Amino acid sequence: MNKVKDITAAEILGNPDYLAISYGGYRQKSRDIQPTIPELKEDMKILAAMGVKILRTYNVQLQQAPNILKAISELKKEDPNFEMYVMLGAWIDCHNAWTGLEPNHEVESKYNEAEIERAVVLAKKHPDIVKIIAVGNEAMVRWATSYFVRPNVILKWVNHLQELKTSGELSKDLWITSSDDFSSWGGDRNYHNEDLNNLIRAVDYISMHTYPMHNSHYNPAFWMVPEEEANLSDLEKIETAMQRALLFCQNQFDSVANYMRSLGINKPVHIGETGWATISNEHYGADGSKAADEYKSGRYYQLVREWTNKERISCFYFEAFDEQWKDAANALGSENHFGLINLKGEAKYALWDLVDKGAFKGLTRDGNSISKTYNGKEQELLSEVHVPPEKIGIL
Repeated sequence: MNKVKDITAAEILGNPDYLAISYGGYRQKSRDIQPTIPELKEDMKILAAMGVKILRTYNVQLQQAPNILKAISELKKEDPNFEMYVMLGAWIDCHNAWTGLEPNHEVESKYNEAEIERAVVLAKKHPDIVKIIAVGNEAMVRWATSYFVRPNVILKWVNHLQELKTSGELSKDLWITSSDDFSSWGGDRNYHNEDLNNLIRAVDYISMHTYPMHNSHYNPAFWMVPEEEANLSDLEKIETAMQRALLFCQNQFDSVANYMRSLGINKPVHIGETGWATISNEHYGADGSKAADEYKSGRYYQLVREWTNKERISCFYFEAFDEQWKDAANALGSENHFGLINLKGEAKYALWDLVDKGAFKGLTRDGNSISKTYNGKEQELLSEVHVPPEKIGIL
């Protein structure tokens, strides 16, 4: 019986044999109902069947992250060849975040220290699984108006963790980063300052986020059908739009990498989040930019995976499973529908090929075997696809 050898973040990040994904196992409309260890083990087996070997979590305030580590530990005991690693997120807030009081973005929350301490405890307890700690999630981007902090706060905690590595309290092979929007990593010149530059120097790699789907509403020029494509078929218009969406993602990635290099720094840049919702009754749906549907989501997944695997960029695709707590009051809200697998255990279009290959044979989620959405009927799926709006008379 083979046993998985100890492996480092440097070896798994950027390795196409170690696909990455963003993961939340919440089934219900509230995170008060935590997924159980058996439910988490079910999910880990499904992710492993997809070729995923690194998953990203977001906080250690709740029980999910410790339970995921416990679930993976149990699976490794049951099967010494089972491999799953974790990018452990530590949530960072500003003073008065989520309180109803005015957030003070110049002062950090008093709870951040305990969050970092919890992450350190888990990293020390599970060094065979926790390979990365991410300080904050979209914690520096200014549109995160409820909680964002200045880069000096993230820098403080990144430096703290790096010092624990130097002293030997944490493994020297543990990589430290922060996972944030492309703009706050220097992709937008309005974020350029010396604290950010020092943060780029301090992290082991940059974890940046990019969302062409959201920009189909906020910056729609790239998304709309240009006049010279007006005579293409509907499917051709959609395909060229998805190619432009990929280019949009690549340009945001390059903007971060180029800013880093302009500082004389050369370290890895990976994608901490990108994804595409399959349903939306808001900005991205039929009455908006017409971006959200299962066909486009599937194409985006294929295009992003092909590009990042070829370029040896880790992509923590957002996300593994639909989670209905994210917009509990609006069942058709896009935030609930970024998963590659829905709450009925159905694999969305992006994963139909894996169902055909029998990858999920014998696996279940909440009692459901993993089947295809739309009963696998592509014509039914295509009947719900909307062509992006045309530029003529709109801009």
